[in-house]
Amino acid sequence: MTGADQTIVDGLDLPALERFFGEHVPGFQGGLSAELLQGGRSNLTYLVTDGQARWVVRRPPLGGLTPSAHDMLREYRVIAALAGSDVPVARAVAFGSADDVLGVPFSVVEHIDGTVIRTVEQLHALPDSEIARCAYGLVDVLACLHAVDPEAVGLGGFGRPQGYLTRQVQRWYDQWQRVRTRELPDMKSLYARLAAACPSESGASIVHGDYRIDNAILDLADPGTVRAVVDWEMATLGDPLADLGLHLVYTDPLFGPVLNGSAASTSGRLPGSADLAQHYAQASGRGIDNLGFYIALGYFKIAVIAEGIHARFLQGLTRGTGFDTVGQAVAPLTAAGLRALTDRDPR
Repeated sequence: MTGADQTIVDGLDLPALERFFGEHVPGFQGGLSAELLQGGRSNLTYLVTDGQARWVVRRPPLGGLTPSAHDMLREYRVIAALAGSDVPVARAVAFGSADDVLGVPFSVVEHIDGTVIRTVEQLHALPDSEIARCAYGLVDVLACLHAVDPEAVGLGGFGRPQGYLTRQVQRWYDQWQRVRTRELPDMKSLYARLAAACPSESGASIVHGDYRIDNAILDLADPGTVRAVVDWEMATLGDPLADLGLHLVYTDPLFGPVLNGSAASTSGRLPGSADLAQHYAQASGRGIDNLGFYIALGYFKIAVIAEGIHARFLQGLTRGTGFDTVGQAVAPLTAAGLRALTDRDPR
């Protein structure tokens, strides 16, 4: 944690935040220090403390080029709604609008003690049996999320499940047009083929929108237990198989450069995509027909997100390291999406 005399942490005005905490955060003792935990790829995430308690503050990235992907209020709303459900989440504490002290919307949630496995090296410190328990435990939590009744937790109006897939295909192509830094013919081909192959939704549920191992806080003593799912800024109501397809895409080594070349989700020691898909089918009771389409949609989405990160890197708007490799992933991910539409089955 940085020193107590700090007043500005990149993207976070601490004196202004202290004023907000004094008015909105129960138990705040005065005086904050902060540390940037994650920056640039997603919303900026900070660990903040008054020396007694710890919280996590999230705000949009600097120079956000894809605003719908960084919706702070949506993230806060879904975390608050899932409290008390079978889906583990951090306790929602306070929300600040763009008119409040930071000039951008931001959220405050409780800090959860646990471990986040981001790299292959961290994952490989575990024995194979624990790695498998971790992978299947994550899928079990995904199935639990998709079993939550949105109406029962106050999220009945959180999205429009009907037509979700068609809107997703169009939305991510529109995002591509906004953030692209180069011409990529395969992207246009993938968009056209997804639009033509779009099936009816398999069902309707809360979807996370970015579900992978490093968006979960795991128990320190038991990596098979998820203590909290985080990074909900792309959550909505939609087709649950879109979450599954994206989760499977994250196992592809082609995703590695997006996370500095060592994404834990790409480890060959994790169960294969086919095994994870079958485990989800058993845990959720859902059919997994047309899975190739959902996997292709996942590649499409991640390729566009990677291009957006690359664009922010070129503009000097990322924070932290490892962003120089992200742009290398875009073309291979797009090509993999085209292959998925042909293959139609996970590896």
